[in-house]
Amino acid sequence: MKRSKFTFLLLLVVAIASLALVACGGDDEEEETPAPTQPAGQTATATAEASPTTVKAYDEGASDTEIKIGGCYPFSGPAAAYGTIGKSAEAYFKMVNEQGGVNGRKITFITYDDQYSPDKAVQCARTLVEQDKVLFVFNTLGTPSNTAIWDYLNQKKVPHLFVATGATKWGEDPESHPWTMGWQPYYQAESAIYVEYLTKEKPNAKVAILYQNDDYGKDYLEGFKKALGAKYSQVVVKEATYATTDASVAPQVAQLKESGADTFYIIATPKFATQALVAAAQIGWKPFILLNSVSSSIPAVMKPAMDQAGAEAVSNVITTIYTKDPADPEWANDPGMKEYLDFMKKYYPDGNPNDGFNVYGYSVAKTLVEGVLKRAGDNLTRENIMKMATSIKDLRIDMLLPGILINTAPDDYYPIEAEQLAKFDPAAGRWVRFGEVIDVSKKRGG
Repeated sequence: MKRSKFTFLLLLVVAIASLALVACGGDDEEEETPAPTQPAGQTATATAEASPTTVKAYDEGASDTEIKIGGCYPFSGPAAAYGTIGKSAEAYFKMVNEQGGVNGRKITFITYDDQYSPDKAVQCARTLVEQDKVLFVFNTLGTPSNTAIWDYLNQKKVPHLFVATGATKWGEDPESHPWTMGWQPYYQAESAIYVEYLTKEKPNAKVAILYQNDDYGKDYLEGFKKALGAKYSQVVVKEATYATTDASVAPQVAQLKESGADTFYIIATPKFATQALVAAAQIGWKPFILLNSVSSSIPAVMKPAMDQAGAEAVSNVITTIYTKDPADPEWANDPGMKEYLDFMKKYYPDGNPNDGFNVYGYSVAKTLVEGVLKRAGDNLTRENIMKMATSIKDLRIDMLLPGILINTAPDDYYPIEAEQLAKFDPAAGRWVRFGEVIDVSKKRGG
């Protein structure tokens, strides 16, 4: 009887121990169970963004408290009108910082004046990377300046984001320069839009072209050539160039008038675009004018031209736009416009709220914050910054025209690919849009 009782107790102890081991084993299995497989189409980056336990990761220029970035702008020199873009972007970051920053971090935005000089842009980029130790370079302005620094930044694997130029090459071959990305619609597509318009509305147009003799001007010209194809030599009767060191383009405009052209395509920066409009009016030339979008600023170009040569100087001018015009009464009650105007009043009171360049600076800075930095979370490595920049999906920036969304992908480095034609109304002092918003993604390659 005693032996039977002992055997029973022994078996009971073994059973209890076995149950305990099973329980412990169950805990181990739960710890070792791999994470669920990602749903189709969901990226690892998206999973990391959604996870509250993502480990913090920083590259140079980032910390628990700071995101340090930098840019080069022409605050002086022949393209100084663009300098306000850098100032409005800086003001936007100041607003973000006052509101708590991005994921608890303040943005430090370091800028230098490169005077629209490629050589000075190189000095600027090297200083930002090697001395200031920025996380990335943001919105440096100008095709010549960015061309001078993109090899250096790509070799250093420093993100070169949302450059302030529409040169086609920023998105043409992402594999060769994967660290550089533009923001605005690209120039060759804009030229193609003008060709389409002329083909439909002025099929017998004789065009004279004034363009800046560098990568910037030549890119616009190339788009016009591609769109016209074999007809280029029949349609374009005269070309003239200028250098940014020229005192005036009046002599070139006089030469273009003598060609007998009835259409004048101005491919210039603001200072020289104003000169071209004024010169044409002063010599009695009254062509239909195509004005490239980066010189369509009302305060920097259109108003000065009117002041110097009268309303006639700007009475027959079209351009393309993709942002809302603060001077347009259509947007008087628009929530996005009200937010922008409040921003300008509080954070950039010295800036002109009607200047499209300030709309640009505000919008590109907002794209960076909403489309890249917030999504990057605590993973502020240069590699992850580029992952975020190349995976923006249907981002709506309130100062872009309705229907225009920002989209990017690893093989799509053109964030904005839509524009609309507009004609200047001298009496109202604003651009009046016409036609539909045009999808320029279909115009790649001319």
